[in-house]
Amino acid sequence: MTLPRWDDPALKAGTMIKGALWLVAEVGEGGIFTKEQVRQAFPGVSQADRRIRDLRDYGWVIHTNTDDASLGPGEQRLVKVGIPVWDSNARREAAITTISAKQRQATLAADNYQCANCGIAGGEPYPESPHQTAVLSVTKRRVARPDGTDTEQPLTLCKLCRAGTERLDHADLGQLLADIRNLDQVDQDRIRRWMRRGRRGATPLDRAWTAYRRMPAEAKEEIARDLGIA
Repeated sequence: MTLPRWDDPALKAGTMIKGALWLVAEVGEGGIFTKEQVRQAFPGVSQADRRIRDLRDYGWVIHTNTDDASLGPGEQRLVKVGIPVWDSNARREAAITTISAKQRQATLAADNYQCANCGIAGGEPYPESPHQTAVLSVTKRRVARPDGTDTEQPLTLCKLCRAGTERLDHADLGQLLADIRNLDQVDQDRIRRWMRRGRRGATPLDRAWTAYRRMPAEAKEEIARDLGIA
């Protein structure tokens, strides 16, 4: 299918659609662009950069230097092209699953402004990549109910977890309930406590390991000798 030209004077479309076509034609996936380039491409158009950012609601992945430390101030990278917004049918279908601003805020609050997958909070640096800080967004996950029906429900994910959501696309509520009921009574009581608190409680083993991990190397060696490890 031949795409419309983003700069075709005859194209009757808004800035977001023209911006999407410009990204595909002039930047491409993996390419870097700047706010100045956006201004030059759409002279006299106010908030053209914001219309570009609106593409994220349609599955377009666009990173700034808060997501990717290799980018400079004002630089953005087109990581992934999402829904072809220039196609009215595709845009209309996408609108059915678009999350409203009110729903987005309610979901962030319900998830305690933390990633539902890894637990990192917005703005917090990743332990394995301290130069990267978490940026939270709200997406939808398909949930299979025990009665056989499916529903799409919103949840909070950080950008890194959202980039690998293949394993998060579908949740089986019935299977999870069965797994919980199959736990022994001690573990069932424990997971109920975690659910009431909204977080996992640390076990004595967790606390001991965390305390050991934070010890200086010399102290760790002393502990290992005392326990007969070294």
